[in-house]
Amino acid sequence: MPEARLAAGIWVSAYLKRLQLADIPAYVIRHGDDTAGAVMVKCATLDGRASLWAREWDFETDQRPWTRRSEASEPEIDAEIARNSGYDPDLWVIEIESRDGTTLLDQAGLA
Repeated sequence: MPEARLAAGIWVSAYLKRLQLADIPAYVIRHGDDTAGAVMVKCATLDGRASLWAREWDFETDQRPWTRRSEASEPEIDAEIARNSGYDPDLWVIEIESRDGTTLLDQAGLA
């Protein structure tokens, strides 16, 4: 039986709170569907570069770990987000500002 999934809006709220507690600025730049929207995280390192994170299926483990999809200039990442938004109207996008690239996505409870 498939594992129950947390509603996207609740997950986003919890993630934003965790980032706030770690003093990492974060913003919702695209509000997706509250129940079933996918989530992407843009991490801007404030030097003109950014990385883009998303959950992707690992068919060997049947898990959905966070994976860095790309790392490039901010305009290139923004273009990738725009392309994905065109395919998925339910998509959430969170932008964080972290000079060292910390996203907290590797912490327990965020998978």
